[in-house]
Amino acid sequence: MTFPFEHSYARLPERFFRPAQPARVAAPRLIRFNAALARELGLSLDEVDADQLAQLFSGHTVPAGAFPLAMAYAGHQFGHYNPQLGDGRAILLGEVVDAQGRRRDIQLKGAGQTPFSRRGDGCAALGPVLREYLVSEAMFALGLPTTRALAAVLTGEPVYRETPQPGAVFTRVAASHIRVGTFQFFAAQGDDAAVKTLADYVIDRHYPELASLENPYRALLQAVTSRQAALVARWLSIGFIHGVMNTDNMTVSGETIDFGPCAFLDEYDPKKVFSYIDQGGRYAYGNQPGIAQWNLAQLAETLLRLFGGTEDENVAAAHEILVDYEQTFHDHWLTAMRAKFGLTGTAEGDLAFVREFLALMQRGEADFTLTFRTLGKVAGGAVAAETLTTLFGESTGLADWLTRWRVRLSRETLSPAERQAAMERVNPAVIPRNHRIEQVIQAALKDDFEPFERFLAALEHPYEEDPAFAAFQEPPKPEERIANTFCGT
Repeated sequence: MTFPFEHSYARLPERFFRPAQPARVAAPRLIRFNAALARELGLSLDEVDADQLAQLFSGHTVPAGAFPLAMAYAGHQFGHYNPQLGDGRAILLGEVVDAQGRRRDIQLKGAGQTPFSRRGDGCAALGPVLREYLVSEAMFALGLPTTRALAAVLTGEPVYRETPQPGAVFTRVAASHIRVGTFQFFAAQGDDAAVKTLADYVIDRHYPELASLENPYRALLQAVTSRQAALVARWLSIGFIHGVMNTDNMTVSGETIDFGPCAFLDEYDPKKVFSYIDQGGRYAYGNQPGIAQWNLAQLAETLLRLFGGTEDENVAAAHEILVDYEQTFHDHWLTAMRAKFGLTGTAEGDLAFVREFLALMQRGEADFTLTFRTLGKVAGGAVAAETLTTLFGESTGLADWLTRWRVRLSRETLSPAERQAAMERVNPAVIPRNHRIEQVIQAALKDDFEPFERFLAALEHPYEEDPAFAAFQEPPKPEERIANTFCGT
């Protein structure tokens, strides 16, 4: 099998990566292949059978034209700098140019040890592979910039974590896998030439409009900052918690990457943490905007020497961009929240209005997704306000808020039906709820992948209410609640 691979990253200097061959596995078996995405990528695999796909996407067979490599990078992990991380369990096969002319990486995750594995086995367990497949495809369907899932394969071999688990390999597609930590790797070594080479590569690949500017490197920091501000605002608007926002998990392309201990809010709580390793709550739901800014400050430090001014001028320029991030994020977030409330215009006091409702949700432990979906039905007259009230354990103040919300809506021009339709375009009915993912994983551990397929089908159209998938809209029962999620390393 031959892929139309290109290898622009592999043409960078050797210190940017290490060659790495996927491990041959015992008995690869296909779990899922994303045929639609493969066609979008220009991969001619429609006539390839499941056994061949399993061998291909486990790494057992390397397609002709591939140049397998592990990328070098560093990163701050929970605020502590690690000078060398790199792809310890991921192998980039190459790049393809898709049907829309976009260059995209194809990477195997969990395909064995690489030169950056340190003492790790380079493998992935079945549970985290299924989680990443489900959540990355759900994020795509929700309309957020994200890496994509091309395939998931069982290896036929166990991996050893707390207990033996089935091994699996995940094939990921990304605009690129270049991270803030990639810049940090070279900057920490004082390798200014490599930082410049990497910056030029990123501009050419992701921000070509910046190349002709007077100061393209300062513009690069601004562009990455703007994309991250927009991305994190979208995360918050759907109740997403990344779980491990280390600098090596933040792309410069602006895509969501690395769905390890990620989760979605059930009841609204800005302090909510699911990741088992985040004992201090550094990456809690409400902390994500500030953490993104902190990560961007680390990127700024790596680029300062390219700005061309004096040290003071360069620091001042970076500081201005990082301060602007706060307003950029705020604008994106408030725009998204206005849409969730059915507001098409702006008014003084909108921020306080939104925050008041979120405070009511927090006190009432109201389910984030179901509350906003129901609010749309109330706006359209499809259900009575009492239906919304039942979602709040404590509803003190809700009636007053709803009265003021109706007054505000009456000043705008949308009809009730139009407003409900607009709200349902931004307030999903179905998200990859944590308890459903866990149910899928537990079934798969018993070799039953039907729940995985059914949940994946439900996530394909998250803004539609299909009676066949009504059960997936329901929040967890008390005994179904998930307290912790795991990254699987």
